Amino acid sequence: MTTTTETEKTAETPSRRNEKVGQVVSTKMQKTIVVEVEMRKAHPKYKRIVKSSRKFYAHDELNSARVGDVVRIRETRPLSKLKRWSLEEIVRRSTLSQMEDAKAS
Repeated sequence: MTTTTETEKTAETPSRRNEKVGQVVSTKMQKTIVVEVEMRKAHPKYKRIVKSSRKFYAHDELNSARVGDVVRIRETRPLSKLKRWSLEEIVRRSTLSQMEDAKAS
């Protein structure tokens, strides 16, 4: 009979925290980004696909995300009045941020 420790259990099971993918809209705050997530749902009566979007404030420790980037954010404990998400990874860089890097160097 083998026993597993709690660290092994957490490493094997996927995280139950919610993840969303969206586009960075603002990086004007320090260590905070605003991510707009677009949801597409069928209308209950008319069955037409309806787009709706929502903004989430996410913690970006290294200030690495830029406006226009597509990022993955993960739910976390409350970090401030509005921040309940943290930046997990940058899925795709925007072409705008690449042009800004070229101008800077």
